[in-house]
Amino acid sequence: MAGHSHWAGIKHKKALIDNKRGKVWSKLSRAIIVAAKAGGGDPDTNLRLRYAINDAKAVSMPKDNIERAVKKGTGELEGGNFDEILYEGYGPNGVAVLCEILTDNRNRTAPEVKKIFEVAGGKLGATGCVAWMFERKGVVVIDAGKTDEESLLELAMEAGAEDVKAVGDKFEVISDPENFAALQDALQAANIETEMAELNRIPSETVDLDVDTARKILKLIDQLDDHDDVQKVAANFNIPEEALAELEM
Repeated sequence: MAGHSHWAGIKHKKALIDNKRGKVWSKLSRAIIVAAKAGGGDPDTNLRLRYAINDAKAVSMPKDNIERAVKKGTGELEGGNFDEILYEGYGPNGVAVLCEILTDNRNRTAPEVKKIFEVAGGKLGATGCVAWMFERKGVVVIDAGKTDEESLLELAMEAGAEDVKAVGDKFEVISDPENFAALQDALQAANIETEMAELNRIPSETVDLDVDTARKILKLIDQLDDHDDVQKVAANFNIPEEALAELEM
């Protein structure tokens, strides 16, 4: 997972830059709307909403925007009609790709996402073709300079984490979604700064990529990420350290 975690960290930093264009805020608004619609407008009782609001705060989304999105989800304001869809497919080299979609127009979104896959040398697949390879988990990435592994392991396990591992110069903490909020609270209470904290879909197995294939996959994922209706993208690839070094040159 080393290359995958590295890519995830780069993607997170890219999101902070993209935030200036408002694209990320728009996507996070949709996530808040759908969460509030599904479980109510109180983040203390609606964990999904709490996670969505935390994601929004992480990229400095204004409080007014967050509150407006919550009200759209609860029906106090208009504009909360979005469908949740999983699109599944394959990228170059058979890499499994899973897209979480929130759309107000399925007939528009499906052909657009299909075209992105095809242009990148992949293909959109049938429902269920790759989803079975992924499990939803909370993922936290921490710079190794912020804490030591033994202290982090003890704190994380007490908070309900499943695994803590060193990945290069980072620590990666994995938790069940039900324990993700408790894990974040414990890290915050211990003043341990996180580089990334999000619910994600973790592949059960990964495919190692060479440099050329890695470039193609990363281009595909960037194009999917850039689509307004795509909330998150997961894929079962790993970029070995030597390939990462070439990509960063």
